[in-house]
Amino acid sequence: MPESVYVGSADEDAAGDRGWLLGHFKPAGDVRHSDDVEIKWGVHRRGDERAQWVTGEKRTALLVLISGRFRVELPGRSVLLTKRGDYVVWSHGVDHSWYAEEESVVLTVRWPSVPGYAVA
Repeated sequence: MPESVYVGSADEDAAGDRGWLLGHFKPAGDVRHSDDVEIKWGVHRRGDERAQWVTGEKRTALLVLISGRFRVELPGRSVLLTKRGDYVVWSHGVDHSWYAEEESVVLTVRWPSVPGYAVA
C-alpha cells in the first residue's frame, strides 16, 4: 500500500527535482504524484533567469514571492514582485519567462500538471 502521508522539507526536497515538490513527474504511488497540479519551491540566486520563454502554455499558474525581488515577464508586460506575498497569476495560453533581481524564494502552483516544459 502506498504511503498516504509525506513529511519533508521544501528546501531539501526541492534540491532533488529542480524545485518541484508535487506533480506528474513524481513516481506513481507517491502521494506527491499529481496530474492535477504542480507545486515548486524555487530558490534562485541573484541573476538566475529562465533559459528560454515558455511558449504555447497549456497551464494556469500562480507565483508567490516568499523573499527577494523577482520579475515575471509576460507578453507586453513585466511584473516585479518586491514584497513577501506579492503574486501574479496567468492563464493558459500566456507565454512567460522570469528573472531573479535579488536572491529570491518563490512558490509556484501550476495546473494541470502536464509534461513537456522542462528546459534542458
